[in-house]
Amino acid sequence: MATMTVSGPPEGTPREIAAALPAIEAETEGATGAEIEVEIADSARARRRGLLGRAGITGALLLTPARGVHTVGMRFALDVAYLDRELRVLSVRTMRPGRVGRPRVRARHVLEAEAGAMARWGVRRGARIAVHGTE
Repeated sequence: MATMTVSGPPEGTPREIAAALPAIEAETEGATGAEIEVEIADSARARRRGLLGRAGITGALLLTPARGVHTVGMRFALDVAYLDRELRVLSVRTMRPGRVGRPRVRARHVLEAEAGAMARWGVRRGARIAVHGTE
């Protein structure tokens, strides 16, 4: 299991980083610095499954590559952060269950968490998500 904190820059490409069981940090003003568990869904099967069938999530799920998500069949509302190639947050949305989100053309990755989590972590438009391995 990886962790996510809110503060430092990324190293390596997103694919290399995801393959190394990463920790994620969002570089943003007002960062909490709290350690947050992150799961990586970097295979087609893992991305399709996502958070379906779960009653909640403790940390976050990073879908890579991904441009959009849906909450059809979900049991809880999600915060969704769309990330570009440099892992900069393009937008953050809250989606209730049963919704289909519009794909973001510039998005290459999506970070999902329970509704309200992104605001607590300081993840907002313009923040950079930094990923680095944990050992």
